[in-house]
This record gives sequence, C-alpha cells and structure tokens, in this order.
Amino acid sequence: MLRADGAGSAGAGRGAGWRTTLTNGLLAGAAATLARELVSSLDMAVRARPSSDTHERMVRRIAHGSHVSLGTGERATNRLAGLGPVLGFANGVLTVTLFALLTRRRRPLPPVSAVLVGAGGMLVADAPMAALGVATPQSWGMQGWFEDGPPYVAYSLVAVAALDRLERGSGRR
Repeated sequence: MLRADGAGSAGAGRGAGWRTTLTNGLLAGAAATLARELVSSLDMAVRARPSSDTHERMVRRIAHGSHVSLGTGERATNRLAGLGPVLGFANGVLTVTLFALLTRRRRPLPPVSAVLVGAGGMLVADAPMAALGVATPQSWGMQGWFEDGPPYVAYSLVAVAALDRLERGSGRR
C-alpha cells in the first residue's frame, strides 16, 4: 500500500518514499561495510600485515578539536579502540545511505553505481583523514592505493547488489 507521503510497503513501485530508500540504504550500507571489513581482515591474515590505527587517530583528533576528553591512560586507549571502528562503520553505512537517497529517483546502471559508491566510500574515509593530517593519501603511491582497493571493490559490489535486491523486494524497480 502506498501512503500519501510516498513511503510505501512492498509493491510501492517507483514512487517508494524516502523512508524506504533510507532503510534500504542503511541495510545495504551495513552489508557493504561488513564486506569491506571482511576483505580487509582477510588481507591482514593472508599478508600478516598490522591493522591500521587511522580511525583511532581520527577519533583522537576529533575529540581534541572538540575539547572532549576520552579519559586518561588505559581508559582513553580502550575508548579509542572502540570508537575507531565505530567511525569506520558509520562512514561505510552512511556513504551507501547517502548514495541511495541521492539516486533514489534515477539510479545509474550497476557498474556506474559501483564505481560511484567505491569512490565515494574512499573519499568519505580518506578526505577527512587528509584534512586533519591523520593520513597523507598523496604519499601512498600506487602500491598503497592498490592495497586499499580490494576492500572497496567488495564494498561497492555488495552495496549495489544489496540495494538492487532490497528495492526489488520493496517493489521500487
């Protein structure tokens, strides 16, 4: 049944409202972020590389700039260890959600959508880090960018597939 505000349930068709799109974006973003984190963790296991602390450093910079205390000693370390991944998860989910909302009326073809989501995810993650001086992407070189690529390829492919599936299930397409 389609409601007056356009937010419908199954069978809502192309007029599916922004609430349905928001929900689909959040769910697709969660699935995509899980895929990104799984590929990144598998890369760490296969190549025996250390985990990145860039999200924790971002949290530290944001807290410092906002004059928010994370505590001292072990308490601060534990908070950073918890909030760092939360920042990464939030970036991943919100990027796909924003993409879903911005392309709600007219979604590009899946290959174009995948490129936009992957590039957007990297931009949302890397631009604030560069702006706050936590990371310098321009110094990564081709190897660094290549290593950052597979998790975002998985992220973008899962995001686009999940959005498509959710929208077909809600009758959007």
